[in-house]
Amino acid sequence: MPEAGDGAAILAAVALLGYMLGSIPFGVVITKLMGLGDLRQIGSGNIGATNVLRTGNKAAAAATLILDGAKGAVAVLLVEWFLGSEAAAQIAGVAAFIGHLYPVWLRFRGGKGVATFLGTLLALAWPLGIAACLAWLVTALVTRISSLSALVAAALSVPLAQILGYRELMPAAAIMAVLIFWRHRANIQRLAQGREPKIGKKT
Repeated sequence: MPEAGDGAAILAAVALLGYMLGSIPFGVVITKLMGLGDLRQIGSGNIGATNVLRTGNKAAAAATLILDGAKGAVAVLLVEWFLGSEAAAQIAGVAAFIGHLYPVWLRFRGGKGVATFLGTLLALAWPLGIAACLAWLVTALVTRISSLSALVAAALSVPLAQILGYRELMPAAAIMAVLIFWRHRANIQRLAQGREPKIGKKT
């Protein structure tokens, strides 16, 4: 019983670590530091890189993309380094992803999690992460619609995990994919109506 209790405490600590890392709102911090205003009052109000790009500052958008992706990756790699547990690493990565979606610092009003999702997959299994990134990139090049690219990458992540031999990652990928679809529900409605803006558009 004590061992089981210790294990539960460790997993809870891992989840908390991941969540707190994921909760860091890099998009908000970067735009404020660069004098671009409050990101939550710009464009869609989202705190991710796509909305940062609507400020017209590509460097700020790139920095946000990298740092948001790094949140999931760092959570996974730290846990793998210190605990050597793939299961715990998955928990940390998913917790970081949830932290980005619902950050405590912003009253649980966060982003849509795409960069953190991709960063988490890259750290858990780089072939799977690269495949998901390619799915996003190809869709973005063809359609120029960020939200559709995110939905395609999320939807394909589960079958890609199976195809590439990472079946143990399918539950984590599925959880993140479902949450990405949930967070994109307004985008899905606009896509159906043909009103979803292209990448880089200010509105």
